[in-house]
Amino acid sequence: MAIVLILGATSDIGAAIAKKFASQKFDVLLTARKPEQLKPLESDIRIRYGVEVHSLGFDALQYDIHASFFNSLPVKPDVSICVFGLLEDEEAAFDDWSLAEKMIQTNYTGAVSILNVIAKYYLLQKKGTIIGISSVAGDRGRASKLIYASAKAAFTTYLSGLRNKCFKDQVQVMTVQPGFVYTKMTENQALPKALTSTPAEVADIIYVAYKKKKNIIYVKWFWRYIMLIIKNIPEFQFKKMKL
Repeated sequence: MAIVLILGATSDIGAAIAKKFASQKFDVLLTARKPEQLKPLESDIRIRYGVEVHSLGFDALQYDIHASFFNSLPVKPDVSICVFGLLEDEEAAFDDWSLAEKMIQTNYTGAVSILNVIAKYYLLQKKGTIIGISSVAGDRGRASKLIYASAKAAFTTYLSGLRNKCFKDQVQVMTVQPGFVYTKMTENQALPKALTSTPAEVADIIYVAYKKKKNIIYVKWFWRYIMLIIKNIPEFQFKKMKL
C-alpha cells in the first residue's frame, strides 16, 4: 500500500488532495499545527475509502524539529505534498514587518526546511515523489501581491533546483501552479468564475500529473499562457500597470 503525506491538511486544497489519493487506495498521513482539527477529515477518509489515516502535529515554522518530525512518522511516505501557505493582507504586510516575515517564512522558509529533510531521505532510497503547491503569482512580481508573490517565486525556484538535484536518483519533484481557487483563503476575493478552480478539480489534476510524472503543471491550462503574456510585458510598461 502506497502512503501519501499531506503537509497542511486543514486547507481546502490539502483536504481535497488527501481524499483524492485515498480514493486511489493510498494510506494517508495528515498534518496540521492543530491536529485535533483533522479528526473529522481523518474519520471521513477512513470510512469512505477504507484506508489507514493518521493525524499528526506539524508546524511549518518550527524548523528545528522538522527532522525529528519526519524521522518519527509511523510510516514513511512514498509521496510528500507541501500544501500549506499563508496569504495576509498585502498593504498590512507592507506596513508591518511581522506579517511580511510570517508570510515569507510560511510560504518559503518553512517549505524549504521540511522538503530538504524529505528529499534527503528520498535520495538515500533512490525513489519518492515531492509535490509543491506554489502559485502563478510567483511568475512575476506585482504591487498587489508584493510579499506573497515574491515568496512563491522563491519557492518555485527552489522546486526547480530540487528537481534538478534529485533527477539522477529517480526522485520526482513536481511544481503545481494553481491560478485562482475557491478556498477559505480567497473567500473574501471576487474571483472570475471562468479562471477559478475548485479544490476537487485541483486534486484531480495533481493526481493525474503525478501518475504521468509531470515536472510543472498549471492547474487550468490557460494560466500558462496568461502568465507567459504577463511575463513578456516590457518592464517600462509593466511598472506603470495596476495589477
